Amino acid sequence: MSAATPKPRLKTSAMIASIAGEGQITRSAPFGHALVELARNRPEVVGMTADLGKYTDLHLFAKEYPERYYQMGMAEQLLMGAAAGMAHEGSQPFVTTYAVFAARRAYDFIHQAIAEDNLDVKIVCALPGLTTGYGPSHQAAEDLALFRAMPNLTVIDPCDALEIEQMVPAIADHRGPVYARLLRGNVPLVLDEYDYQFEIGRAKLLRDGAEVLIISTGIMTMRALETAKALATDRIDVGVLHVPTIKPLDTATLLREARRSGRLVVVAENHTVVGGLGEAVAAVLLTNGVTPPFRQIGLPDAFLDAGALPTLHDRYGISTQAMCDTIKGWLR
Repeated sequence: MSAATPKPRLKTSAMIASIAGEGQITRSAPFGHALVELARNRPEVVGMTADLGKYTDLHLFAKEYPERYYQMGMAEQLLMGAAAGMAHEGSQPFVTTYAVFAARRAYDFIHQAIAEDNLDVKIVCALPGLTTGYGPSHQAAEDLALFRAMPNLTVIDPCDALEIEQMVPAIADHRGPVYARLLRGNVPLVLDEYDYQFEIGRAKLLRDGAEVLIISTGIMTMRALETAKALATDRIDVGVLHVPTIKPLDTATLLREARRSGRLVVVAENHTVVGGLGEAVAAVLLTNGVTPPFRQIGLPDAFLDAGALPTLHDRYGISTQAMCDTIKGWLR
């Protein structure tokens, strides 16, 4: 018997690698390009960041509209306060930083300066959940839980490049503060196969299935679709309901799909299982008397390890193979 071929040794670059699979179609900097296009006919749009223009794709906006670009330095609290001031004067700021810095370092400034006054500020943040291997200082595993609790704030977790491109004009048309997770760099293209159109507050059934319903958001919708295709080879029929808007939830669609009998309902998210989409969905179902078999796939209530992303996604159960194994185990 020949020895198994060893896996290639992962390099340090795998800590910040694209989440796209090998050979997967991607688009470069969908947020940056979409914001540049949006701003052509909207002079009120300004771009603001805290020393992370290059790492949130806002550098494209800076190059096109240097007079409307504000680099605030490494001062996230100042960034949010300045954005509030700009909004008070009639601008529509698109603010970028890392999700950890918005959620943990500048939360009070967002709460008091932006959300309380219901200002038209769009906060778009990179490295959500486990999309970096640089350890707890950079892994925003709890941002959705924190921002779900903030009044007046709309919370969005897009799946892919197409959804980000559609999200930018949609949140610009929405009056009031928005927190959106951001996938940057070379972002997978997934939803183009499903005739998809993003709408704030609307969930979309991408794939029907009789045995399992995966309710997913963000990159986990990509993983859910991959899981559904993989499990189909084992004759396990899996549906996927994509929920890009965490707040407000599309309760009508969630209840309609969860009421269908005979299905295991699984919520999958790139976020701690505490306080995110899973607990939000569970609350909707229970308060409406809908009680299907229910499970969660998400990050643990723990500080996560540093390391290569493929290794970490396997370790914490959010890779496609891990999801397949977990769901098959539950069905047994």
